[in-house]
This record gives sequence, C-alpha cells and structure tokens, in this order.
Amino acid sequence: MRRSLVEFLGLRRSMLGLLGMVVLVGMGEKMAERFLPIYLIALGGGPLVVGLLNGLDNLLSALYSFPGGYLAERLGTKRALMVFNIMAMAGFVIVIAIPTWQAVIIGSVLFLSWTAISLPGTMKLVSTVLPKEKRTMGVSLHSLVRRIPMALGPLVGGALIAARGERDGVRLAFVAALVLAGVAAWLQHVLIEDDRGTHRAGASPSKNPLSLWRGMHPSLKNLLVADILVRFCEQIPYAFVVIWCMKTVARPVSAFQFGILTAVEMTTALLIYIPIAYLADRGNKKPYVVTTFGFFTIFPMVLMMSRSFWPLVFAFILRGLKEFGEPTRKALIMDLAPDDAKAATFGLYYLVRDVVVSLAAFGGSLLWLISPQVNFIAASAFGLLGTVWFGLRGRDLGAGYPLNGSLPRASG
Repeated sequence: MRRSLVEFLGLRRSMLGLLGMVVLVGMGEKMAERFLPIYLIALGGGPLVVGLLNGLDNLLSALYSFPGGYLAERLGTKRALMVFNIMAMAGFVIVIAIPTWQAVIIGSVLFLSWTAISLPGTMKLVSTVLPKEKRTMGVSLHSLVRRIPMALGPLVGGALIAARGERDGVRLAFVAALVLAGVAAWLQHVLIEDDRGTHRAGASPSKNPLSLWRGMHPSLKNLLVADILVRFCEQIPYAFVVIWCMKTVARPVSAFQFGILTAVEMTTALLIYIPIAYLADRGNKKPYVVTTFGFFTIFPMVLMMSRSFWPLVFAFILRGLKEFGEPTRKALIMDLAPDDAKAATFGLYYLVRDVVVSLAAFGGSLLWLISPQVNFIAASAFGLLGTVWFGLRGRDLGAGYPLNGSLPRASG
C-alpha cells in the first residue's frame, strides 16, 4: 500500500529534497511577503510604492527566469538551487537590518523572485527524475506542497502582526524566514542528487534567448499569448487585494482574518491538485487550462462585490480554484520544450511573459488611484480576452503530440 502510494505520487529521493525545500523556504517567505504592502505603508510608503514593489516583482521575476534556467542547465539543479537560496537569505538580512521602505525594495530584488529564478530548475528536476507519464503528477505535487506554506505562512504572519504590530511583526517574520531558508539549504544538499552529468556529450545550454525563441514550438507561443493576457488579469489588482480586504471594504478584516482567507484559498487549491493531475495525465489538457483561465477572470469581479468577511471567503475559494489547471499548463511547457533545453526554454517562456506582465503590475497602481472598481474591471477584461483567445485559437495540446519533447521545430 505504501509503495503503491509512493509510485502513484512519483516520490523519489530528489523529489523529497525538493519538496522539503519548497515548504521551508516558502513558509518563511509567506509569513512576511503576503503583508509587504501593509509593511510598506507602515514604513511611510504609499500606493505608488506598493505598485513599484509589485511591478519590480514581476519584472525581476521575468529577468531572472532565463538566467535561472541557464544556470540550472550549466551548474546542475542542485548547485543552482543552492545559489538561489543564498540570494533569498541575503534579501531577508537586508530587510531585517534596515527597517525602511527603501531597504524593503532593495531586499525584495533578492527574495521576492526566489520562486521565479528557481522554477525552471525545479521543473527540469521533475522532468529528469520522473517518467513521462508522471510529469503532470510531479508538477502538481510540487504545486500542492507550495500551497502548504502559502496557507500557513500568512496565518503565522497575521498572528505575529497581531502580537507585535505591523512593523515589528513583519520584521520578526523575516527573522524566521532566514532561519528556515538555512535549514532548507542543508536539506537540499543532503537529499537532491547532483545532475550535472546528465547532459548529452558536447551539449550545452544556449546563451542566446533569440535562438531558443526561434526553436520554440508554435503551440507553446500560442499558450504564451493567452497566458500573458490572463496574467494581466491577475497582476493588475494583485498587490491591492490585501489593502482592499483590510483597509477599503465596508467591514475590513483583521490581519489574522486575512490569513484565514489566504488559508481558504490554498486549501481549495490543495484539494483539487491530485485528482486533476491524475485526469490530465490521461486525457486532453486544453479543457483544464481554459477552466483555469476562467477562474482567473471572474475573481476580480467577485472580489469587487465582496465587502465583508464571509463574501470574501467565497471570493477566495474562487481564487483557489484558479489553480485548477496551473500544473497542467506548466507540464505542457515542459512537454513542448526540447529535451536538451527544458529548463532554458521554461525560463525563456517566463522571461517573455513576465516582462510584458510587469507593465500590468505598474499600471495597476495608477488604476487603483482612479478607483478600486476601475482596477478590478480592467483586470477581468484582460482575463476574458485571454480565456477567449485560448478557447478559440488554442490547440488541444494533449492530443497528437508525443510527450517527450521531440516535437518538430518551428520553421524560421
């Protein structure tokens, strides 16, 4: 029974090390990161500074994606992940040592993009360790485990804010984040196998994103267009969700209640990951991606109509359901990437996507200054465009293609 469960979930030694790292670093990060807009305001920053933080997060996530993928190919996943952990720890130290909003912006350059810079290597590790028929399950398990700290972290962070105030509570959360990141670095060193020797003889990752772009399959580019539009929907209001809930609505929620809302969101996501992964590995993937884009689209409108705790609970359930097909989308990227450049191609995809989407994050603050309602309506409009685009023009990527990365290259 136990062995069957291990095989069903695709658990391997390196996967256990990866998942442990995700929980520890994520737990530390989410205790503080979720409340950074509130912390910035407490330190004297305003809405434009909050928009700056969110825009930088998206822009740096994009700029880090390709180097993250390249380093994972060049150094091997194990060593690359260690480098990325050290970067995050340095960012935590800056925020702890210097309690100003300017220091938060500087430190965020290092720690907010930890997920983006490590994600290409993480996906490469999943593709290397697990057989093809377990790829979506592996990505889903990674996504599921990521949601554990996303659910628990804000609860702990909210409790620290309630006990120590908005300034000292967040700084204390960063101290805990630093400690947990150190434990994660040790764990990945012990469990994750070194994969530097897995490349083909004479093969090396391309340093030229344009070369990788020319070789990217048209179906992957089509997915990218829809994904960009839907991420506009997500990022326009993203940094202001906590402000809407805690400062703007008719009956604002407390920091601890916002932690509960986040836990509701993540619990919803946790409940759907495994069954959807099981189905997506055995059927067509497009319906799951379209459904996900639909949930992205309706969340801002439902949030706009939610003015107290219990309506907000329903809104955050919908926000959790947007993870319905996210692991499937990531698995599609890896399926459509060539075998000798999966991490680099994944990084390039996120580079293009997040550079464009960073404009939405910066613009979101300007829309918020007009009114929160304008912000939310504009977000849903972009989501609808992306959903319709992929619904009409997206191909059923689960059918007709071998899931081994050996797809025909795009011409030109």
